[in-house]
Parts: sequence; structure tokens; C-alpha cells
Amino acid sequence: MKMAAQSLLSESVLGWSIFTFILLVILAFCWVYIRKFQSRQESEVVSTITAICALAIALITSALLPVDIFLVSFMKYPNGTYKEWAANNETRGQIEDTVLYGYYTLYSIILFCVFLWIPFVYFYYEERDDDNLNKCSQVKNALKYTIGFAIVCVVLLLIGAFVPLEAPPGQNSTQWEKVQYLFEELGSSHGLPALSFSISTLTLIGMLAVITYTAYGMSVLPLNLIKGTRSVVYERLENTEDIDDVEHQIEKLKSKCKDGRPLSSRDRHNLQELEGKLQVLQRRGRHLEIAERNCCTKVGSALRPFKILLGIFFILVALLFTVALLISNLDKALHSAGISSGFIIFGTNLTNPLNELLLALQPVFPLDYILITVITMYFVLTSMAGIRNMGIWFFWIRLYKIRPKRTRPQALLFLCMILLLIVLHTSYMIYSLAPQYVMYGSQKYLVQSQMPSAGPTSGNATFGTTRICDADAPEDQCTVTRSYLFLHKFWFFSTIYYFGNWAFIGVSPGM
Repeated sequence: MKMAAQSLLSESVLGWSIFTFILLVILAFCWVYIRKFQSRQESEVVSTITAICALAIALITSALLPVDIFLVSFMKYPNGTYKEWAANNETRGQIEDTVLYGYYTLYSIILFCVFLWIPFVYFYYEERDDDNLNKCSQVKNALKYTIGFAIVCVVLLLIGAFVPLEAPPGQNSTQWEKVQYLFEELGSSHGLPALSFSISTLTLIGMLAVITYTAYGMSVLPLNLIKGTRSVVYERLENTEDIDDVEHQIEKLKSKCKDGRPLSSRDRHNLQELEGKLQVLQRRGRHLEIAERNCCTKVGSALRPFKILLGIFFILVALLFTVALLISNLDKALHSAGISSGFIIFGTNLTNPLNELLLALQPVFPLDYILITVITMYFVLTSMAGIRNMGIWFFWIRLYKIRPKRTRPQALLFLCMILLLIVLHTSYMIYSLAPQYVMYGSQKYLVQSQMPSAGPTSGNATFGTTRICDADAPEDQCTVTRSYLFLHKFWFFSTIYYFGNWAFIGVSPGM
């Protein structure tokens, strides 16, 4: 027992050390990313900190699913037996509760960001007036607009808390007994349906963002890597030719007044425009000269073949994901109970290439966990690429552009909010790509069977056979990931997500 406790302590220390390192890497990446795109003229401390924190929350939340899969798998040996420190049901329950509380915490923070924090900072910046430096009035107006978002959040929580997932016992119950039953269900579930309903609603919006931005990013990211950027040397040459052309036009205009005659108003206006254009070109030439001497430019040129190979690899990955999602949706259409069950299936009846690849990598630790982490990060990076290239749109109206060193604070806040919504739907998409692995990870269980002994002694011998955990496995032998509680709490949301996957398949680069 003492050795098991020490083993659990050492595993916890290792896990928290890895988590702390990943957290620091995420914060550093978010700071660099936001500072790279942030406008130097319109930057503000509050909006910058908000964007960095919101982006970090999105990345941490996306990393929670691989951690969830790792923990349920790490409690077992490859032969299907529990490790010493996880042999106790109470210990396993504590670990599962820790992951569940992690989902609670991060999803609650996302609700706070989407409905309170980001809207408040957005309206706070919108209400800024250089002529009026009254901060109290600025805060008051921002709070006035944020109250609307808060009301929507409260309404969603109340609907989720009191929507009955199961019929109340007894058909002849009075209205008061039915209301009492709803409050008892709310207390016994610890508010899980309320939070799950709110998150599912946001995930529905995230599904639209995935169809719009992620699908586009899966195309534009590899194409940009293959196409590359224009050479700095070529841009300098082109800029020099433009400078010579503008100087020639200026000399031509100035030659008109060599005999003392004044220039016409039209020529003076053209001369001012040309001189302003010349200053812009000269300033651009100095920037290009600095960029040509920059080490990053030289390294980027040296890595050009690698970028082309990476772009081709991303195209193949997008094709693999599209095929896996198509097979998964066909499996649900053919073998699930239909709309009434949210098209939910607990196993795989059709061969899914991505699911099979993850199961095949299980014997080689930790390749399967690395792959599921890469898949999660791939969706996040392609979403960021899609938003960066498309900009922020409201239907057919472009609101903001995302450009290096010229992005407005409002655009960065929108970018982070969209990423938060996309991350919520990413968990369901990854479940659709590899349902069996996402539910059970690399868990195996031991099946005891008796066979007649071949020795001189009569009787039956007991043999153990190791099997991969699936829907047919005993509940006490295989642990389901905690993410499943949030993904399939409401069947009608699962149905909408299912049809959303078909829409994503239709616009994805694999089709």
C-alpha cells in the first residue's frame, strides 16, 4: 500500500511538471502570436492581456482531451490489469473527478470569457474617446452593453438546469412533485446539465466557425507553405524600379517651371502626391534592406524545401481526416438508432483508418498520445490560419482584417473568441474521427476463460485473453473518458453536430 502511494505521488509530480512546462510554452506562444499581429498604433494593455489569456485558455482547453485519454489509459498495464496505485476504485474515482473538475473549470472560464470578459473589454475599447478621458463613464457604458450577454448566459444555464433529461417517475405525479423532481435532479447532478447545455450551445456556434474557418484553413495552410512568400531580393529590385519611376515623374513635373513659370494647381497636387509616394517607397526600401540582412529571412530561405514537403504532408493529412470523418458519419447513419439517439454509436462497425492507426500505435508508447495531440493542435493551427487569411466576417460583411503589426484590438478579441468556440467543437470532431480511441484510449481488459487442461491431471485450466476496450467491454474493466459526459449529454445537439460534420465534409479540401 505504501509503495502504491509513493508510485502515485511520483506519477502526480511528473504529470504536474509536464503540465507546468506545457503551460509556460502555451503562454509564451500566445504572447509572441498576439504581439506579432497587434497594431503598434492602437495597442492597449487591457485588450492585449485579454487576447493573450483567451488564446491561452483556448489552447489549454484543446490540450485537455489528450490528457483525459492519457489518464484513463495510464491506469492500466498493457496486459489489461490495473496498476498498483490504480487498483483501488476510490483512487481511480479521484483521478476521474480531477479530470472532470478540469473540464468544469475550463468550460466555466470559457463561458465567462465569451459572455462577460471579452464583450466587456471589446465595448470598453469601443467607448474610448481621446477627447473624454473619463474612465468611469467608459466602464459604465461597457457594462451596459455586457449585461445583454450576461442575460443570455443566465438563460442558457437555467434552461440546461431544468430541462428534464429523463421523464419523472410516476405518470400520475402532481405539478409540485414534478417541480420537486427537477430540483432534486439539479442537486444530484451538481449542475452538470446546466453547464453542459450552455457549452453545447456555444459548441453549436463553434460548429459554424469550424465549417467556415477550419475547413478553409485546412486548404490555405498547405497551399501557403507550398507557394511560399515573395523573395526579399526580388521585392527590393521591384521597389528600386518604382523609386526610379517616381523620381523620373517628379523631375518631369519640376522641369515645367525651370523658366520661372509657376506650376498649375493640378501639377502641384500631382507633385505632392508623387513626393509622398516617394517617401513611402524609400521607407519600404529601408525596411526591405533590414529584412534582407535578417537571420530569420536567411533561415526561411534555407528551409524552403522543408516547407514544401510540410505543405504536401498537410494536404495528405486533410485528405485522411476527410475520409475518416466520412466513414464515421456513414457508420453512424447505418448502425445508430437515428435522430432520436443523436446518431450516437459506441463502437466502430466500419474500418476507420485514423481509429485503426491510433489503435495500431498503442504498443509503441507514447506514439498514440503524440498523434492525438498533433491532431488536436492541427485543428487549432488550421483554424488560426483560416481566420488569419479570411479575416473576421459577419455574413457577407468583412469587419476586420488580421495582418501582422496592423491588427486592431477588436479584431484580436474576435479572433480569440472564435478560437474558443472552435476548440469546443474540436472535441466532438476528434471523437467523430476516432470514436473508439477517444472513448477508451489505449485501455485493454482481461477476459478469463476456462479450457480443459492437457496434463495428466483432469480438470479445467483458466486462461486470460487480453482485448482492446470497446463498447462490449465490462463497465468495471474499462473507463470512459470524462469528455464523453459533455459531448453527448443532449441528443438533439449531437444530431445537429452530426449534420454539421456532413457540411464540413462538403467544404473540406479532401472533397
